[in-house]
Amino acid sequence: MDQLKQQHGTEQVILVSVAVQMLEDLDAEEFNLLAQSAGANILQHVHASRIKPDAKLFIGSGKAEEIAALVQEYEAELVIFDHALTPAQARNLEQVMHCRVVDRTELILDIFAQRARTYEGKLQVELAQLQHLSSRLIRSRGNLDSQKGGIGLRGPGETVLETDRRLLRIRMGQLKAKIDKVKQTRMQGRIARQKAAVPTVSLVGYTNAGKSTLFNTLAHSNVYAADQLFATLDPTLRRLNWDGIGNLVLADTVGFVRNLSHSLVESFKATLEETVEATLLLHVIDSSSPDMLEQIEAVESVLKEIGADVPVLRVYNKIDVSGEQAKIIYHAPHQPERVYVSAHSGQGLDLLRQAVHELLMGNIQSFDLTLKPAYGKLRNQLYQLNVIQSEQYDEQGNLLLRVMIAPSKLEQLIKQAHLPLQEILGERASLFQKPLEEFEIKD
Repeated sequence: MDQLKQQHGTEQVILVSVAVQMLEDLDAEEFNLLAQSAGANILQHVHASRIKPDAKLFIGSGKAEEIAALVQEYEAELVIFDHALTPAQARNLEQVMHCRVVDRTELILDIFAQRARTYEGKLQVELAQLQHLSSRLIRSRGNLDSQKGGIGLRGPGETVLETDRRLLRIRMGQLKAKIDKVKQTRMQGRIARQKAAVPTVSLVGYTNAGKSTLFNTLAHSNVYAADQLFATLDPTLRRLNWDGIGNLVLADTVGFVRNLSHSLVESFKATLEETVEATLLLHVIDSSSPDMLEQIEAVESVLKEIGADVPVLRVYNKIDVSGEQAKIIYHAPHQPERVYVSAHSGQGLDLLRQAVHELLMGNIQSFDLTLKPAYGKLRNQLYQLNVIQSEQYDEQGNLLLRVMIAPSKLEQLIKQAHLPLQEILGERASLFQKPLEEFEIKD
C-alpha cells in the first residue's frame, strides 16, 4: 500500500475535501487532525463541491488540473483525499498530478501502522493493509501485469499480477490464523473472568474524546494519552477493586471515527471484542465538541455493526471545557443514563463510580448488620468493598455494622460465607426471599 513516509521529517501534503451532495458531510478540522496525526506538513487544503463524484477522477478535470498546479508550485509529495477513492480514480489522479495520491482509508491505516504496539495490533494493521492493497495491485504494477517471455523471464504461466495476488492471499490467510489464535486466548481470559463473576467495563467513544485519560484516572495507570486522533490503538485491560463491587476489569479500546470503512471495522473486530463481550460500556463523549451529536451517532453506528448489545452509560467528558455541571441523569430510578465528568480535573468522578455501581449491582441501600465475632471474614470483605458507614459493638460482643451496598451484592457475600441471613439482617432478611434478579438492573 502507498503509505505516508514514516521518517523523522514530515511529508509535504495537499489535502482535498469535496462536499458531495449524495455523500455524508465532511469535517474539515477532523481531516486536518488526521493528516497531522500521520505526520503531514499541510501546505494547502483545497475545497470543492459536486452533486455526485466523477467516475474517472472523483473531482472534475478542471479542479484536478488546479490541484496539479498547486503540487508543482509547492513541490508537494502527496495529495490526500478525505474520501474513499476507487483504484482507477487514484491511478488517474496520480497521472494528472504527477505525485502520489492516497484516500481517507489509506491515511487512517497509516496512523494505525504508526500507533500499533502489541503483537495483536500489528497483526490487525497488516491484515487491513493487505486487504486494502489487494484491490489496488494494478495501480502499483503499471504495465507489468502481463506474462513475460525470454531468458530468465519465463514463469509457471501466471502473470506478475496473479502471482502477487496469490502471495497476498497466502499471507492474509496466515494473518487471519494468527488473529484467530489471539482471539481464542482472549476468549479463555473472558471465560475465566465470567466464572469468577468479574464484570468487564469497556470504555468506547469517538477518537480523542478522552478515553485514555479517564482510563488512567480510574485505573491509576499510565496508558499513553495525548490530544490527538487514535492515540490508543491496542486494547488495554486493568483489574480494579471498585468500591461496592469488588474486582472488575476496565478496558480501554480504539477510538471510532466517522466514515470508517467497513473493511477497517471488520479487520479490527478481534480488538473490539472486548467491547462486544463487556458487562457494561462507558460511552465517553467530548461534551465540548461542536460535532458532539454526529460523533455520538458514528460510535453508535459502529457498535451496532459489530453487534455490541450491551448496557451503555454515556459519560459526557471535558465538562471543565464545556462548562457543564457534574451530575447524573437517570432514565428510571437507580438506572443512570448519563453522567457528566472531567477526567482531566476530576470533577464528577465520584458520580461516575456511583453510576457504574448502580448499573452493575442495582439499587444501593443502607443495611444494619449484626455480626458475631466468628463472622470476621464477612466484615473484612465489606471493608475491602469500602461500603461500611459505621461500626460499634453491642453488650453481647456482636459487631453492629451500617453498610451502603446493593442488595444483590450483600446477598452474594452472605451466601458465599454460608451465614444465616435472618441472624445477620433481622427483619430485612425477608427482602432476600425474592429472586436475586429482582434486585438487578435490566438493560
